[in-house]
Amino acid sequence: MNPPLPLSRASDATLTEQLSGRFAEHIRQRLMAPGARLPSVRECARRHGVSPYTVVAAYDQLLAQGLVEARKQRGFFVRDQRRGAVPAEDTPASPARMAAPISATTLVRGMFQPPGTRPMPGLGTLPMDWLDLPMLSTALRRVSGASQLGALSLQYGEPAGDLRLRRVLSLRLGDLGVKAVPEQIVTTLGATQALDIITRTLLRAGDSVLVDEPGWSVEFARLAALGLRVLPVPRGDDGPDLAVMQRLIEAQKPHERPRLYITVSVLHNPTGASLSLGNAHRLLKLAQAHDLHIVEDDTYAHLAPAHLPRLAALDALERTVYISGFSKILVPNWRVGFMAVPPALVDRVIDTKLLTSLTTPSLTEQALAHCLEQGLLRRHAERVVQKLDAARARSVKLAESVGCRFAAPPRGLFGWVDAGVDTERLSHAMVDQGWLLAPGSLFHATPRPTTLMRINFATTQDTTFWRALEQTRDAI
Repeated sequence: MNPPLPLSRASDATLTEQLSGRFAEHIRQRLMAPGARLPSVRECARRHGVSPYTVVAAYDQLLAQGLVEARKQRGFFVRDQRRGAVPAEDTPASPARMAAPISATTLVRGMFQPPGTRPMPGLGTLPMDWLDLPMLSTALRRVSGASQLGALSLQYGEPAGDLRLRRVLSLRLGDLGVKAVPEQIVTTLGATQALDIITRTLLRAGDSVLVDEPGWSVEFARLAALGLRVLPVPRGDDGPDLAVMQRLIEAQKPHERPRLYITVSVLHNPTGASLSLGNAHRLLKLAQAHDLHIVEDDTYAHLAPAHLPRLAALDALERTVYISGFSKILVPNWRVGFMAVPPALVDRVIDTKLLTSLTTPSLTEQALAHCLEQGLLRRHAERVVQKLDAARARSVKLAESVGCRFAAPPRGLFGWVDAGVDTERLSHAMVDQGWLLAPGSLFHATPRPTTLMRINFATTQDTTFWRALEQTRDAI
């Protein structure tokens, strides 16, 4: 292809729309043949003078139009139109009004930034310089000596996960009031896989599942991909709206009633709210009455006070499944998570784990066990919480200085912010400037326009971002 013509920042169409439209035209005119590989995100950004996030959003639009396909670890390729892509005549000539929304997968891709990339307000992870690399390096050295490395690396690990880690996790759960023996704990490739395993174990395509709304956008997308019917329950400051939950349950035919409720009870994503003790007791009574399992995702446990109510503690793991991990607090790339389950479910979830990933890496599990045993993770978490408290206070001041307000009291890692304009439109305009936002529409089971958005307190310390947001918002 010839050197690309520059994209226009004065156009009515965003840079994302212009870039996706340019590729779409080339594909429909057969200037790019089926199977042709699109430039990598970084290379495309360099060629066109835009941010990588603009390229990701543009490629997402092409995916939504059926013009390209993503191949794992290989990139994006022009799709063969004979395999069911949208015909050119059925697609408007101009993509200017066809902007695909910032999607859950856009946010997930945004997590895979090259080192040195500036922090993004919409992401859900801590900045790299907040994490303790020397601690991780020491832990790996301790468990990978010559006498141990062979046993940990040259054979599959235990199906339930490394016993050393499960023992120390049992003690850690006891600090939260959750009584689980090591035999009730199953390790996973992060909390996300734990959620996937328990969902696949208890549900089948076509089943109903109750979720919090607003809630985690990636979880909505994952459940939909499994063919499940998502029933959103409004989430308030003290927990789910139980009157709505009961109506949703009773409105279904008996054989179609939901058998699972997935919730983040402590430092809820995106509002930062935590379940009250009274609401927790009423929720457990409702679950008992309707034979409902509850999956408690405690991903942010290390950022929250230990005294906050956990359903798994109140229920003694009778109908609750407790899930957590270490990607948010310690090390995203080790992918260590776990679940504590009722005794009757242990073998079933291990079977599902074996079918999806066989086992989990013993080396990183033992390294994590070392961090827990020596109190290294606890001290690291204390330092992170101190940093986060300071960052939150600064972010709140910066947000309010540009006219934003908080729809929920600022707590934990995330803020639920009212920007005063449609944040879907705002996110498209901001991505062209290199800022990835998390618009509020993503946090609803059925996306709809909203002025709310989620911010990460740890990655919104840059006054440049807030000035850009203010200017962009005022221009919309």
